[in-house]
Order: sequence, then structure tokens, then C-alpha cells
Amino acid sequence: MNLIGLVAIGVVVVGVLMVIGIYNNLVGLRQSVRQGVADIDAQLRQRHDLIPNLVETVKGYAGHESATLEAVIAARNAAASGTPDSGSEQQLRGALDNLLALGEAYPDLKASANFQSLQSELADVEDKLAAARRALNAAVARFNGARESFPAVLFASSLGFAEADFHRLDASEQGTVDKVPKIGF
Repeated sequence: MNLIGLVAIGVVVVGVLMVIGIYNNLVGLRQSVRQGVADIDAQLRQRHDLIPNLVETVKGYAGHESATLEAVIAARNAAASGTPDSGSEQQLRGALDNLLALGEAYPDLKASANFQSLQSELADVEDKLAAARRALNAAVARFNGARESFPAVLFASSLGFAEADFHRLDASEQGTVDKVPKIGF
């Protein structure tokens, strides 16, 4: 074999190794994006699981506030069924705010250790949800940055790596979703 043949084989081997490296890097970054989406999903499920306990606690003190309680239950069921979307989560958020506001109208409820504990858990879930959204956006930025950098940009689309979407809020959510619920004691 002559020198030109060996150089050609060397170039091909280096090219293949480069594409394999790019592919493996993008796979890892795509998994981070998927993990971010799953983390948000888990936090939303945890929020949805807390709501029945909160409703039951409020029922004991303010059972005659049935319209508020029914609105919370309906919003929770809508948000918990199917894929999470910003509209159903915003409705749930508004219903929860109304439910938590009952604490102000009922001093016994406000003083209840169970109600305070559930409010605290809900605030913690909201904090974790905001952190999960930030982590997802950071993972998306890393993935898209790696996908669009040279030489990956030459191969990413043909290897099946589409641009990832950032977690965005619709107009009704902006400025409200990532806030911790107001809790007054």
C-alpha cells in the first residue's frame, strides 16, 4: 500500500471517530433534556397529589365553601389528566390560590398544623418545580449549543438530532407560575 492510500484510510478513520464522538455527546445531552422534562412532570404530579389532602383539610374547617373546593378538585383533575399543558396548570394555580386564601377567612384553619404543613409542602413543590424548569432550560441550552457548534452542525440533523424546545410560559402564566404561593400565617 502506498502512502496516499494510508493517508486516505487515516482520514476516513478520523472522520468516523469524530462522527461517533459527536453522536455520543449529543445522545448524552439529549438525555439530559429528557430528564429535565421528566423532572418537571414529577413535580407536577407531586403538586397534584398534595391537592386532595389540602382540600380534605379545608373541608374540615370550611366545608360550606363548596364552590371553591369543587373548583380546586375540577382544576386538579383537568391538570392531572393527559399531558401537562400551561392552560390547565394555570387554572389549577388560580384555584389553589383561592383555596389558600380561605386560610385568611378561617382563623382555625389558618392555625391548623395540618394546613400549615400542607401549605409548606406546596411551597416546597413550587420551588422544586421552578428549579426543574430552570434545569430543563439549561439542559436545552447545552444540547442546542452542542448541536449547532462546528463540526456537529454538519451531522446533527442527519443523525436525527432536532433542536430542543425551551420550557416557555404562555401569556397567562408569565410572572405567576414560577412564584411560590403566598402563604400567610
